[in-house]
Amino acid sequence: MKNKICMSHREDVDGVSSAALIKTAFDVNTIILVDYANMIKTLRSMVSNVHNGTNKIDELFICDLGLSKKNENEFVKILKEMIEAKCKVTYIDHHDLDKRILSDLKKNGVKLVHSTDECTSIHIYNKYKKRFGSYSAFIAAAAALTDYLETKPIASNLVSRFDRQFLMLEATALSYMISSSQHDSDFLMKIVDELSQNKYPHDIEGGFLRAERHAKKVLSVVKSIEDSIVLSKNLAYVQINSELPSSMVVNFVLGASGKPVALVYKTKEDIKSCIISIRGSNECKVHLGRIVNNLSSALSGSGGGHEKACGAVIPKDKFSEFIKQLDKKSR
Repeated sequence: MKNKICMSHREDVDGVSSAALIKTAFDVNTIILVDYANMIKTLRSMVSNVHNGTNKIDELFICDLGLSKKNENEFVKILKEMIEAKCKVTYIDHHDLDKRILSDLKKNGVKLVHSTDECTSIHIYNKYKKRFGSYSAFIAAAAALTDYLETKPIASNLVSRFDRQFLMLEATALSYMISSSQHDSDFLMKIVDELSQNKYPHDIEGGFLRAERHAKKVLSVVKSIEDSIVLSKNLAYVQINSELPSSMVVNFVLGASGKPVALVYKTKEDIKSCIISIRGSNECKVHLGRIVNNLSSALSGSGGGHEKACGAVIPKDKFSEFIKQLDKKSR
């Protein structure tokens, strides 16, 4: 039996749904869910095992894992080594990507499915639709909804097939299940397995209960920071000290502040850095992911993402400068 691996983003519906769709379409035997912090380390471990002869990989799918200036060259190098070791590599993503990196990946033999127009799950469904049934279209539509890309051409067509309220309920509950399980890899894998078996989020045992508990935690944190939000010209920002991911709180700050851009951060003392989530409203007319990628790299950090949703890791001593520059560039 061929050894097929899918490595996908663990932190949101698009990444987890992408893993489930790839598992359904290609009978993948190993799913690895990673965040941006350990993506390159995991890939290095894979290629090391391949070189040592301890784990031959026949096919590798990498889904919903965007690159930054800090890791893009290393990413290209590792995938080239995988291909030289006779591993078929497919990279499916929708984050902003440097044209040079796109060219290098293609030149090295990576099969690329990439566009910023749709989320990764939609790309997977659309590319391999002959392998899927109507249920898979529902999961892809849920991913588009939670990635705020449901108005894109392919996504809007899929979303319109389903009862919108039911889709929103299932997609939101799934998002909260995933967010609440970032320290529970077994449950995340359970989600992937059950989605790949055509189960709806409400069918995942204990899932809706987790989502309910998580919603209460989010609202509790939001109430605790209301009076601490700092407003600058174009930007609202606040620190949280909760175990919750910043990404679960930042949209509340965006709505409460009325500013075009909102930022939520938490400090991580072991790496002397700030972990940041950023969101933009429709008033924000710049590509935040592109700006944050360039700005974080210039400040010895890393970051990037979508036009209206992105993140970064910035050294603590550079955080004030990051805020100053982001406010300036967010016009």
